[in-house]
Amino acid sequence: MKTRLLAAIAGISMISSAASAGTTLEMTSAFGKNLPILGTAATDFVAKINGISSEVKFKHFDPKKLVPTLEALDAVSNGSVDSSFATSGYWQGKINAASLFAAVPFGPEAGEFLGWILYDDGARLWQEMYDRNGYNVKMFPCGIIAPETSGWFKKEINSVADLKGLNMRFFGLGAKAMQKLGVSTSLLGASDIFPALERGAIDATEFSMPRIDARLGFHKIAKYNYFPGWHQPSTLFELLINKDVYEGLSDRAKKQIEVACLANMTTNLAEGEATNYAAMVDNAKKNGVKIKQWSPEMLAAFKGAWDEVVAELAKDDPFFQEVWTDLQDYRKGYAVWSKNIYLKR
Repeated sequence: MKTRLLAAIAGISMISSAASAGTTLEMTSAFGKNLPILGTAATDFVAKINGISSEVKFKHFDPKKLVPTLEALDAVSNGSVDSSFATSGYWQGKINAASLFAAVPFGPEAGEFLGWILYDDGARLWQEMYDRNGYNVKMFPCGIIAPETSGWFKKEINSVADLKGLNMRFFGLGAKAMQKLGVSTSLLGASDIFPALERGAIDATEFSMPRIDARLGFHKIAKYNYFPGWHQPSTLFELLINKDVYEGLSDRAKKQIEVACLANMTTNLAEGEATNYAAMVDNAKKNGVKIKQWSPEMLAAFKGAWDEVVAELAKDDPFFQEVWTDLQDYRKGYAVWSKNIYLKR
């Protein structure tokens, strides 16, 4: 009896230990952990979930350590990687509507965007996008930032004519608008942008916020930094988990992931809002950067190009049309609130 009792205690101990260890998911990130705001969004999420859960843990991997960034969606879907932290705009080449859940030119700022995602139809349509296109993933909104800069240029841009013929790194749906204005665009990862600028493979770039761009050194080559970020008034980030892996988790672990992502959106937005001005001051005072504002005429040209792009995409893609219509309907309602409640800028 004593032997059986000891064996039972040992078995209980092993079960308890296994439960304590939990399930560990490998997570590829689209952004290196050395990048502020973007990189820390992923590492902060991992710290949050690992700090509150004994049932599921995440292990962070920088870009290319498991798979290249642009292959992350397929890798998570087919199960070769458990999860990824990225922005859905990186899948624009696969799914037309992907950037509508990432960054919308002349679209919603952070608060308005979150309202559509969390309290209207946004999150439902976001998941539906992956389901309709055969991706075996579970999506969580997991980060958001305020506007990015509009780009870094080696020369001053005073008219649409100055844009024609430029080679520029550009993201998401905004790239299609720039193409309408005669710019040749390419989507490069963070580590590839500076070398491309340095050797002249690209003439200009946009990437992210001033503090992030400062870490990448764009100011050493391109001295004209333009605002506002019409192409990304806010940017959403997502956590993707292989759906089979996700379904194997307990209900408690699933809820803990959701809570950690909601908390992550708060800290991600706050870090960007609190820490970018110092980089702008430093650029102007120490790095010889000229901080420029687009003229009303240039903004009108960007808006006109964007209107053409969205009309073409909506005409040829029923799901894009569905998401776009839903977002516009939401924004009309939101405007009743926003135009009355907020002070004019």
